[in-house]
Amino acid sequence: MKILLIFFTFYLISAAVKYIDVIGYSGGSVLVDSGQFWYSNSVKYMAKLPEGRTIINDKKHDKWITEGRFTLFTQNKGNLMIYIRELKKHDAGKYRIWVNGQLSITMTLNVNEDSCCGVSETVNVNSAETASFNCKYSWNRRLARKIIFKTGNNIIYEVISTSNQQDQKERLSIYDTRQNLFTVIITAVTPDDGGVYLCGVWIYRHSYSYSIISTVHLHISNKLNVYKVNSYSGGRLMIKCEHPQYKTKLKYICKESDGCSERKSPGVQDEWMENGDVSLYNDTRAGVLMVFFRELKAADAGTYRCGVKQSDYTESFTELQLSVKHDAKYPKRVTEYAPFGEKANISCQLPEKHEVHFCKEDNNHICQNISSSKVTEMSGSSERNEERVVTVSIINVSVRDAGVYWCGAETRDTYLTFISLTTKIQLNLISEFIHMNHNS
Repeated sequence: MKILLIFFTFYLISAAVKYIDVIGYSGGSVLVDSGQFWYSNSVKYMAKLPEGRTIINDKKHDKWITEGRFTLFTQNKGNLMIYIRELKKHDAGKYRIWVNGQLSITMTLNVNEDSCCGVSETVNVNSAETASFNCKYSWNRRLARKIIFKTGNNIIYEVISTSNQQDQKERLSIYDTRQNLFTVIITAVTPDDGGVYLCGVWIYRHSYSYSIISTVHLHISNKLNVYKVNSYSGGRLMIKCEHPQYKTKLKYICKESDGCSERKSPGVQDEWMENGDVSLYNDTRAGVLMVFFRELKAADAGTYRCGVKQSDYTESFTELQLSVKHDAKYPKRVTEYAPFGEKANISCQLPEKHEVHFCKEDNNHICQNISSSKVTEMSGSSERNEERVVTVSIINVSVRDAGVYWCGAETRDTYLTFISLTTKIQLNLISEFIHMNHNS
């Protein structure tokens, strides 16, 4: 008994003891500044009382320790911070936090139910525009200080707060109605503004405690450019979106008319994958997303985003305004015959001032480029001011050259290429015997 008493007395003398009382809301979080130093070289413990269930045990870390929903970390002041996310009713009770040989903290957590709190919201905004979001709070917190934190990369820091009905800090403004709601506005947003924001209210029962009432996920989209793409119903369309600085990042295409809710992505790298009526290929060596519309329909017309996800909360995209015209002339269908070992000449009609693109359809109905050693392009002749005819020759025709070919117009810009394929050619091979009889 004397040994235990001596040890307990020694512990109280050698380690600072602190008591904290905290209120949180079911579904929300609590963020507590213990007011005590972090002591980066000392191991930390966290346990739930009275059963002594261990949550964090014997871990050293310079800044951040997380186990499930429980986090101990330090901020710029060097204090030990306590952060518990997604509170549940059974989280209520007493907790003990030790910093070995330095301090002991006893924290009592109360978890209340309130329809205002525990909400998670997603906000999407384009770069350079204005982002705004609302944070609801409990009526009995209407006079408390309101605060916004931002979290990411193992840190949580304050971005703006107010004890008044409004305040401003550079591009950020906060407005408190004192009617269960405060609003945050960020003007001229940049990609750096993307991330997770925590709406908090100051808990008066402890000067360093905040109840996080809601979480806001702010996504920033950066529109790089806008292009108009024209093609024809029944034809084929290849779009190549280049993101050379993000070679291995997730790339996608989506249609704005449905809010870009369905983002089509290859799913695997360096391999063609079907997704509905399109096929996609993520070329990680060049940082290019290739999107192939296997057969255009009128319903495919609309505005698309061809983008890359730079991080969890930022992305860049090119806007494509796709027009699908119906014209009885397109797609043209041509059948050509060529003898083995000789040359096949194929004529393609395409708009003036466009490069000709010639490709062969594979077993998956994707039009693949052809080796330049097999194909030569002859100078085109103008039929009218708007169109010209280009002759493409396949030399030394073999059995493998038989099949379906497409040709059309290719348009290139710095980070975008689109190819509208409007002429379908069925190339059949004829034997030497038939060819000789035909000539005779």
